Amino acid sequence: MPRLVLASTSAYRRQLLERLGLAFETDRPDVDESPLPGEAPTVTAERLSIAKARAVAVRHPDALIIGSDQVAYRQTESGGERFGKPGTIERAIAQLQAMRGQSVFFHTGLCLLDSRDNSQQVDGVSTEVRFRQLNDTEIRRYVEKELPLDCAGSAKSEGLGISLLEYMRGDDPNALVGLPLIALCRMLRNAGVTVP
Repeated sequence: MPRLVLASTSAYRRQLLERLGLAFETDRPDVDESPLPGEAPTVTAERLSIAKARAVAVRHPDALIIGSDQVAYRQTESGGERFGKPGTIERAIAQLQAMRGQSVFFHTGLCLLDSRDNSQQVDGVSTEVRFRQLNDTEIRRYVEKELPLDCAGSAKSEGLGISLLEYMRGDDPNALVGLPLIALCRMLRNAGVTVP
């Protein structure tokens, strides 16, 4: 089996990949994650998953590289609003205030790049998340307890963030955390990796 490299330093993605019981390394992709002008959120996530895999592949010419990226967005009358990693408590609070009572879509792009022959498999998994009509006290209490400053949309569904939601709809609950394992297992099997 070729070496497996996760093109990410995200603790969340690493923890998800560990579930598969496969040996892997991690490597930082150092990719500009800015969306291109007029680019749809789904296209951004998939383009960046490819870019991350390719950035790491140059350092690992004999490996299967996993790239993933997630874009959180909400449809509005004027087109849409994206929610990135907040970085600060105040920005996390502002994000959750904007999302309360709303449906937000988290699109996770996934790329498995075989650096031995430059072949790639690409997929995207969308999850609809409906937020409760949260009051400001609930939002601040959640942000101060969870400190979700490094996750798109400021809500960790794998933690206390689940209490903020009315529902989640999607094909793979792992995609919302940042790595769609169902799609990844399919890609790995296509590449000759035995899972399980």
